[in-house]
Amino acid sequence: MARPYRLQAEGCFYHVTSRGNGRQAIYWNDKDRSKFLEYLVTARERFKFYLHAYCLMGNHYHLLIETTQPNLSRIMQYINTAYTIYSNIKRNKNGHLFQGRFKSILVEADSYFAELTRYIHLNPVRAEIVDSPEKYPWSSYKAYLQGRDDGLVDIGRVKQFLDMDLKQYRQFVQNPKACPNPFKNVYAGFILGGVKFIQDKLKQLQTEVESRDFAHKRAIKNIIEPQAIIKAVSDYFKIYTEDIRYSKKRPLEAKQIAIYFIRRKTGLTNAQIGVLFGMKPSAVSMAALGFEKKAEKDNKLKSIRDEINCRFEV
Repeated sequence: MARPYRLQAEGCFYHVTSRGNGRQAIYWNDKDRSKFLEYLVTARERFKFYLHAYCLMGNHYHLLIETTQPNLSRIMQYINTAYTIYSNIKRNKNGHLFQGRFKSILVEADSYFAELTRYIHLNPVRAEIVDSPEKYPWSSYKAYLQGRDDGLVDIGRVKQFLDMDLKQYRQFVQNPKACPNPFKNVYAGFILGGVKFIQDKLKQLQTEVESRDFAHKRAIKNIIEPQAIIKAVSDYFKIYTEDIRYSKKRPLEAKQIAIYFIRRKTGLTNAQIGVLFGMKPSAVSMAALGFEKKAEKDNKLKSIRDEINCRFEV
């Protein structure tokens, strides 16, 4: 089954979560949680995103991220991979720590920012770990209450999206009468927002998918069969294709040129090319690289290369 597309763009808000494989724990003590936050800081510095809220639970985590580049997958790949390596080394284990791919929901911040951060901060209360969110040390809630950065969350940026001051926000979070699950309104499993927001993002996603599909089809179109390359070379040198593949009497340049182009314009490995020419993979690599170096210094070889290239270029 093909993986669904993620809409990745700059200036987007995502609620991101990832669970332990088989719902197993991903944090076993406070040191583990501190290490995860270290990787989160490094990721933020490296990939230039804003972290608006977070909560680390026993077997999963919640993040609210605002991207400044279309790089959500790179952000999450770094965080999950770095922490998995740390965890496996520490516990002398191998394999996956997290269950499949991370889950992300594209969020309309203007409509759901406050509600979503409240949902994130109340996770430990719903799990009955604490009876009040400020008692839980592994979330961004204390930074909200104190009104200053905690080294992870940029409170100044947060205030731009909250439609209330931080004192009102505390009352908002602790109001027991109104705390619905915002994810009941998620559309198609990955968009949370109003009708216009959803329509705009679906159009954006359609454009992105069509662009990727076009690039994929174009890449496939430009893959050339190795036999076509060998024939183009044999026609140029006016020799049989079998002489290029196996004979040692004919010009070695013909074989080197054919190998050079097959490596560049097909998806074949050195081993697969070696089968075509009766050569070892290392010899295939040396032949291609050798020709490339010679062509850079020899204008005649460069001219031959360019002329042959025109014969099968699409």
